[in-house]
Amino acid sequence: MVKSTFNNLSPEKKKRVEQALLDEFSHYPLSKAQVARIVKEAQIARGAFYKYFDDLTDAYNYLYQQVMKEVHLGYRNLLGEYDPDVFYQMTIDFIDQVENSQYRELIKLHLSENESELQSDPKKMSERLLKLDACKWSAMVLTHEVINLVLFDPKNRKQNLNRYRESLELLKGR
Repeated sequence: MVKSTFNNLSPEKKKRVEQALLDEFSHYPLSKAQVARIVKEAQIARGAFYKYFDDLTDAYNYLYQQVMKEVHLGYRNLLGEYDPDVFYQMTIDFIDQVENSQYRELIKLHLSENESELQSDPKKMSERLLKLDACKWSAMVLTHEVINLVLFDPKNRKQNLNRYRESLELLKGR
């Protein structure tokens, strides 16, 4: 967890560290990231890095959470009645946000390499997802899959989104 010393940095220094993290994690998967490159770019001492974060994974998790707060529009209406249009629009909005942001490469590396390296608690994930009914859970799984397909195969964006739209409609008729 990010330490209070990081939160108490001047806005300029904090931004410099965040930019160095973004550059590192946009070009290297977590397994190949290096504190040395981050501290050099951020113009901070190596010891300062460890006053801000426990380790690279902690720094990565901090940055990724910040990015998701900025680009992810949240679970609009997921607790209400299932609406394929809401899922579809939420997905389009997210993809557009990612594709037109400085975070595109970070998110692609997260999906292709880092997500599997970061061990989340499967029990907690299961408990959280059990709150969704089968239809919404299925739509969520399809949503994550189409995001991957579109980001990694932009040439077939239209076809993948059309198939996604059809699949969401199929769930409506369950």
